[in-house]
Amino acid sequence: MGLVGLYMLAVYGLNQRLNMEIKLMIDWKVEGQEMANCNCNFGCPCQFGVLPTTGNCEAVVVYDITQGHYGDTSLDGVRAAAVYYWPGPIHEGDGQMQLIIDPAASAEQKAAVEAIMKGEDTEEMATMWYVYSATSPTKHPTLSAPIELDWDMDARTGQAKVGDIFDVTLVPIPNIVSGEPHRISIQLPHGFEFRQAEMASGTANTTAGAIDLAFDATHAHIAQLNLTGQGVADA
Repeated sequence: MGLVGLYMLAVYGLNQRLNMEIKLMIDWKVEGQEMANCNCNFGCPCQFGVLPTTGNCEAVVVYDITQGHYGDTSLDGVRAAAVYYWPGPIHEGDGQMQLIIDPAASAEQKAAVEAIMKGEDTEEMATMWYVYSATSPTKHPTLSAPIELDWDMDARTGQAKVGDIFDVTLVPIPNIVSGEPHRISIQLPHGFEFRQAEMASGTANTTAGAIDLAFDATHAHIAQLNLTGQGVADA
């Protein structure tokens, strides 16, 4: 075999190795709303790059996907939720997570939502799902449960029931003097979750699943989501 033949074999071998090592990301997009409640004080120090109120991070989140896709799979109308626990700040890792997907989702939709919420087909650090998954080595089995929800972003109110796994209720943050509803919103022009969210007071309890959490009048928010594998998409 001549030098040309050896060169061609080398190029072929390199191409084969690259094809095995490089996985093309599946294109996806999710638009909808999220309602989140965590164990921190109102506003959540994480939003300001500050350590968590009590030293660790815990949260329940509910997602209502109004429209979206994962490759050729439509995600319109899919509802999902998650329970998270970290023994310290999120960035220090060693967390746990458990996803819940409404049984109305098809098998293809469930697989797609699981992939997205586990940070797959996503650029490094581009979304909160990537970060949460990367810092949560313990991933409990995904559960199936009906998700009932009713929320009003402008009013900063909401309720969600995720089967027998958890309930969460949001009300406006009360003014410390008058007790009247106090409106606060946060803008994150370069965030990996949302561009703007309305702050609220949340109460949640888990009653099943692998992670036990309970919050009473702690940080909560409602936000519009517009996410892709490259991060927050500007409308």
